[in-house]
Amino acid sequence: MAKYFDVHPENPQPRSIAQVADSVRSDALIAYPTDSCYALGCRLGSRDGIDRIRSIRQLDSRHHFTLVCQDFAQLGQFVQIDNDVFRAIKASTPGSYTFILPATREVPRMLQHPKKKTVGVRIPDHVVTQSLLAELGEPLLSSTLLLPGEEEPMTQGWEIKDRLDHVVDAVIDSGDCGTEPTTVVDFSGGGAEIVRRGAGDTTRFE
Repeated sequence: MAKYFDVHPENPQPRSIAQVADSVRSDALIAYPTDSCYALGCRLGSRDGIDRIRSIRQLDSRHHFTLVCQDFAQLGQFVQIDNDVFRAIKASTPGSYTFILPATREVPRMLQHPKKKTVGVRIPDHVVTQSLLAELGEPLLSSTLLLPGEEEPMTQGWEIKDRLDHVVDAVIDSGDCGTEPTTVVDFSGGGAEIVRRGAGDTTRFE
């Protein structure tokens, strides 16, 4: 059964956040809220976590996983960014965007797109997520909590606990979060290609 953490949306309880971070370090798979919608998350190098996310969402090898980072400095360790892209991403973070960029050597090969050698990165604008990332000290490997055959991501912590009780290890509930996935912008080809229009405004990338 998944552990259920009822966390204050503006003043997250440090003990609860620390417990979730410890569970992630121990290879747990968690469901957590972001500024776009709920996500599944695990430790960066967790092969078991990746396999479980693929199983829950029925994903193939071409799926771009996302590294959810605390800040721009952390993001810069995992992707290659030139000056123009740097300015565009800097102006859009934190926020409801996922950026696809060439991965650095810090990114395990199993997380990279098999042909493009790219990875998705984002910096969420969400108090609880930021608290967890600060406690963890490294990015969360994540994927939107969108179940197979469903058009909308899951948005209620209690419902996630009820439906995914035996396939995730912990659920963070901090009340309402976003209901729309991130806007995905691919910079790996040089310019900005909008792959998915979502919660983030696309104007500056068009």
